[in-house]
Amino acid sequence: MTERQANNIIVQIFGTEYSIKGESDVEYMQAIANYIDQKMRDVQKNTSIKSALKVSILAALNIVDELFREREKYEQVISELEQRIQKLAELVNTFEQND
Repeated sequence: MTERQANNIIVQIFGTEYSIKGESDVEYMQAIANYIDQKMRDVQKNTSIKSALKVSILAALNIVDELFREREKYEQVISELEQRIQKLAELVNTFEQND
C-alpha cells in the first residue's frame, strides 16, 4: 500500500502566517485557509470587535453554523431519496405481483 506524502505550506490567516502540514493537496489547504481568513474578515467588518481571539471564535461559530445547516440539508435529501426508493420498490413489487 502506498503512503500519501504530507504537503507543507505557509498560509496567512487574519494577518498571521501559519505552517500547515497535511495529506490534502496544496490548493485544497490554501482554499481552506482563504475561507477561514475571509470569514474572520467578515466578522471584523460587521462588528466592532478588535480582539483576534474573539473574531476567530465568532468566525468559528459562523462556520459551524454553516456546517450544521448543510448537514441538515443533506439529511433531508437522504431522507427524501430513501422515501422515493421505498415507493419505487413498492411499485416494482406491485407490478411483479400482477404479472
